[in-house]
Amino acid sequence: MAQEEISSLFLSQEDLINSGCFDMKLAISAAEEGLKAFMNGEILFPDKTVQIFDTHTQERINCLPATLLSKKVCGMKWVSVFPENPSRFGLQNLSAVILLSGIEKGFPLCFMDGTLCSNMRVAAIGAIAAKHLAVQDPETIGFIGVGEQAKMHLVGMKSAFPKIKFCQLGGKNPEEEKDFISQMQPLFPDMDFRPAGTDLQKAVDHSDIIVTATTAYAPLLKASWMKEGAFYSHIGGWEDEFDVALQCEKIVCDDWEAVKHRDQTLAMMYSEGKISDGDIYGNLGELVIGEKPGREDNTEKAYFNAVGLSYIDISIAFEMFRRAETSNAGRELMLQEKMIFRHENLAEKLKV
Repeated sequence: MAQEEISSLFLSQEDLINSGCFDMKLAISAAEEGLKAFMNGEILFPDKTVQIFDTHTQERINCLPATLLSKKVCGMKWVSVFPENPSRFGLQNLSAVILLSGIEKGFPLCFMDGTLCSNMRVAAIGAIAAKHLAVQDPETIGFIGVGEQAKMHLVGMKSAFPKIKFCQLGGKNPEEEKDFISQMQPLFPDMDFRPAGTDLQKAVDHSDIIVTATTAYAPLLKASWMKEGAFYSHIGGWEDEFDVALQCEKIVCDDWEAVKHRDQTLAMMYSEGKISDGDIYGNLGELVIGEKPGREDNTEKAYFNAVGLSYIDISIAFEMFRRAETSNAGRELMLQEKMIFRHENLAEKLKV
């Protein structure tokens, strides 16, 4: 008789962290592989499904699938974004799960926490963009917004540029800045953390790398604050005035076609006719495979905007799964022991 059992590995966030998956170098490498695979036509990347429950707050759950053909794995990220959670409930605003399935038999391989992977993906993509667009040896990074995404972005940038010395912080209040420092200083004891006391200009002043990571919908970053040669990583929606992008010599996206249909700054500028397709230098994948050069001199200002690509999440999640599996992390979940009509005493259990 053919094997009828179907099981799947379950990995909690703690399983992933304890098995060494909180590894930004792993995430960056997996993301770079994913970008190269996509550019080589080795990725299936269908449209995501979005369910918005409140148009004002943008509370939503998204379903984002992708297939890595060369690795014979299909995955899906189910991610909820509830921006009001921190203020209403004191809870994080994002949570995610990821399902991986093999495409040889189609059976599920793993059901895992996706929050860690999702946050690491944002930081990994920002770090990859910085590797191509920031000055060679950046020393100072400045943050507008000091929440979870900012913390993870610092991990990503520090992985890409270990010699970054100074971290300047602009939060909504001094307590947020202190919380950032209390959590990140032990991870990077060699860094000099400089709270700006909510003075956003001070937070990005003289910064080689600027990161905005907020849930605000306002032009927080001013063009005049961006020094010559600075690299800007834009994470949220509308966080910067239009002149920030207009003054940059290079504007790069993870996927411009996806970005321009969203609600981010560049999309707003496109819809208002402030920029056109021709103003976008390229997509990050083109820089990664060497199709287009990155930074070409120390004076260029560069703007990077990522909308988020599910095949990058799945690329990172698959590498996490493989590492966790070799560490014997997680637990096996039995989905079925036998096919439906092979169960014993089925007549007693059937309801018609």
